[in-house]
Amino acid sequence: MSQLSGQKLIYTVNAVAGLAIFFFGYDQGMMGGVNTSPDYVQTMGLGFSTYEGSSEGYVVTITEPTKQGGIVSIYYLGTLIGCLIGGVTGDRIGRLKTMFIGGLWVILGAVLQCSAQNVAWMLCARVINGIGTGYLNAIVPVWSAEVATHTSRGAFIALEFTLNIFGVVVAYWLEFGLGFVGDGRSQIRWRFPIAFQIIPVMVFMVILYWMPESPRWLIKVGRLEEAKTILQRLRSHSPPSTDETGEEGHFVANVEFNSIVEVVKLEKKHSKMNSYWNMFWGIGSGDLHIARRVQLSIWLQILQEWVGIAAITVYAPTIFAAAGYGARKAQWLSGLNNITYMIATSIAVVTIDRWGRRVGLWWGAVGQGIAMILAGAFSRLLKDHPDQAAAYGGAAASFIFIYTAIFGATWLTIPWVYPTETFPLEVRAKGNAWGVVGWSIGNGWLTLLNPVMFNKIGENTLHIFGAVNFLCIPLVWAFYPETANRTLEEMDLLFASKSPFVWDEERHFTKLKAELADGRHMSDVVKGISSSSSSEDVVAKQ
Repeated sequence: MSQLSGQKLIYTVNAVAGLAIFFFGYDQGMMGGVNTSPDYVQTMGLGFSTYEGSSEGYVVTITEPTKQGGIVSIYYLGTLIGCLIGGVTGDRIGRLKTMFIGGLWVILGAVLQCSAQNVAWMLCARVINGIGTGYLNAIVPVWSAEVATHTSRGAFIALEFTLNIFGVVVAYWLEFGLGFVGDGRSQIRWRFPIAFQIIPVMVFMVILYWMPESPRWLIKVGRLEEAKTILQRLRSHSPPSTDETGEEGHFVANVEFNSIVEVVKLEKKHSKMNSYWNMFWGIGSGDLHIARRVQLSIWLQILQEWVGIAAITVYAPTIFAAAGYGARKAQWLSGLNNITYMIATSIAVVTIDRWGRRVGLWWGAVGQGIAMILAGAFSRLLKDHPDQAAAYGGAAASFIFIYTAIFGATWLTIPWVYPTETFPLEVRAKGNAWGVVGWSIGNGWLTLLNPVMFNKIGENTLHIFGAVNFLCIPLVWAFYPETANRTLEEMDLLFASKSPFVWDEERHFTKLKAELADGRHMSDVVKGISSSSSSEDVVAKQ
């Protein structure tokens, strides 16, 4: 693989990163089937199972929904811890070594989970597994973004998340098939799916040996020649030329290299921003406004879960059962819904860079909100009019499918892409870790609350998620600037405005870009931001 270059090398990196993201999706989707395994429910003391005939098999009844939700959600405590450690490690020792360490944590956690004998054992194993996932979630998207070109960065990561949902699909159908082994009450129904995740992670860890390190990280730590060599290999599909220094090489790669070097010199002047504490409060970041970027990343990931996908992923069988379908048919529908999810994700590969991040979030929120509210409404009508179960149940199920498809095409990928783009190279891994913190909080919160919500308020749970979708629209409009088709090095200019509102940031960005076009260096432009703040305020008032 050391001989690969150009598009072949980029596609290979994309495939390897996708293997880690496949594991991530598999690991999330896995618990949906585990929670419906009679032996697991009995071993963990979550409820009981009853035989409903050959067509339905054993149906699980959960009597301890809080305990069930706690086992699922504690995993996200692990991801929160792991992403914070991984962010520090990724900026300190590199992207490749950090991903390898994350893989070790995952394997240890998977071994402990598949051998768990009680709740305490399972809880500890879930935390350990989550730590490894946190490592990978914090670093894999960063590695991908730093290798990709600025015009294909979104599609690069969106393609990986197609594999993420493929992981959900594999987990679901594997567990569905294992439900037919014996009488459906065997231990293998839940222990084997947990152990299966070890295979893709081990393959990923082995292949990392031949993968290129992020050239941006190499420049950051002073390994300039190695970085230039890798960058030229990555951009070798561009025609070779002679750059302004007279050195033979790939013109595109050399221009990009020089731009990264200049930005690294600038960012090192803000070395006090390196700790998580300083990043959160903006201490030492000056006009880079790191705290603003942290808040945008955290809340976008929290909102990603509160628009409803956490409920659909784990509790889809429960939702379809509420729509009037039997246990076995509800499982079939959940599996088909996951396939729809995976196919829809491929739409993001085409649209995420062409339409941009903001448009995707807007139309996604509108479509998801409508679908969620109507799914809840038809579920309510089904309860009130059981004589029309076929019509109302089918309508409720259809809108769940529509919701999932729209989410896969929009909100699935964009909140993962955004934090990888918006932070300076000096703290990019830690910055993306803040995004994973938001994802962990959103997921942990909801997986703990979902069983309680469905138990207490039923289909009204879907109405709450629908309302959150519509609340997202003004937030995106006002606070989330467009990052598509802009280089990672341009992000410092995009967030240089004192105002957090998009319209002010865009106007200020245009002004700074014009100064660069006039021949000024990046360091000189950013150095003049503070002195120009007063004039910027005057322009804003006018």
